[in-house]
Amino acid sequence: MAGKERMKLTDVAVARLRPRKREYTVWDRSLPGLGVRVRPTGGRSYVLLEEAGGRSRRVTLGPVSVMTVEEARRECHARKADAEPEEPVRPARAVPLLRDFVKGEWKEAHFDRYKPATKRSVGMMVDRRILPAFGDRPLDRIAPAQVRKWFDAWSRAAPGGANKGLELLRQIVNFAIARGYVEKNPARGIRPNRRRKLTRFLSLEEIARLHRALDGRSRETDRQPADIIRLLLLTGCRRGEIVGLRWSEVGEDALMLGDSKTGPRRVPLNGPARRILERQPREESPFVFPSPRDPSRPRCSELRLWRQVRKEAGIEDVRLHDLRHTHASHAVMNGVPVPVVSRLLGHSNTRMTLRYAHLGDREIEAEAERIGAAIADLMRL
Repeated sequence: MAGKERMKLTDVAVARLRPRKREYTVWDRSLPGLGVRVRPTGGRSYVLLEEAGGRSRRVTLGPVSVMTVEEARRECHARKADAEPEEPVRPARAVPLLRDFVKGEWKEAHFDRYKPATKRSVGMMVDRRILPAFGDRPLDRIAPAQVRKWFDAWSRAAPGGANKGLELLRQIVNFAIARGYVEKNPARGIRPNRRRKLTRFLSLEEIARLHRALDGRSRETDRQPADIIRLLLLTGCRRGEIVGLRWSEVGEDALMLGDSKTGPRRVPLNGPARRILERQPREESPFVFPSPRDPSRPRCSELRLWRQVRKEAGIEDVRLHDLRHTHASHAVMNGVPVPVVSRLLGHSNTRMTLRYAHLGDREIEAEAERIGAAIADLMRL
């Protein structure tokens, strides 16, 4: 793209692009092929320049108004990973079983480079989902119909998990293509399930009902998961960050997370959160919430208590991750600046935080009433 307009694309830089008399595209310096197209009307969208069969074509990824630069980069990487080599290397040796390939070449090239938290989630998905379905098949004997049937069955129970599993299987087979074992990816062409929009958070009344439901579960067997749920709401942390919390990460006034999704970060502790941590028994386990069966391991992240208490509280449409949304939304509604909330949640940019910071109808109506009353007082002067 010699002679083309190029710059390092960031959310701030993209927001500063202004329309001209003619449409133009600014290309990213760090990721070849990614650009932002700016129309004379002011519309801006991310585009990807793909090379196929000696020809170039421009693919629209999505409008700037609903997609961050980081999300556009991830989409680019996903499309490139999904693209099959134009001239795959012919196999020079016997095609291995998928199980052997995953435990050997793929593990060495990919899995061993993952962060510990990623290794746990990916390893579980490989061992529980991918290998039982395809592990005993040679890489070139996995048919698209088999992958479709596997994906559809998983989607009925967990659409989001099925999407991640499909993406992982596709990546594994693409690596096998690059190694010359197979020519086509049987996972190619299967559309992932649509994701539900992140628009749910708890009102003050719903938080009170949840608190009462958790208080009603004060039995010894439910005390630990109830406290985990309370901490998720009070800190805005991700489930894995609290379930796998170690005593070495607990300070007097903050959590010093060593392996969060976005890397090490500090999470300030408010009074209620500190009191919950202080009442946890300090035993020989390195974990704050150890497994009842094996204290050397953290508690299982599958909190069955959540399904029970949300039914009792009348909030059955709320996911456990929505407690994180609730923390962020109420912080914004109480005047905490979005950049500060972004730091609290461990986001890499404030655009991501804005997806969590929703405003409820009741809060909007209350503010409208307050503003109206203030204006009415001025008009009486």
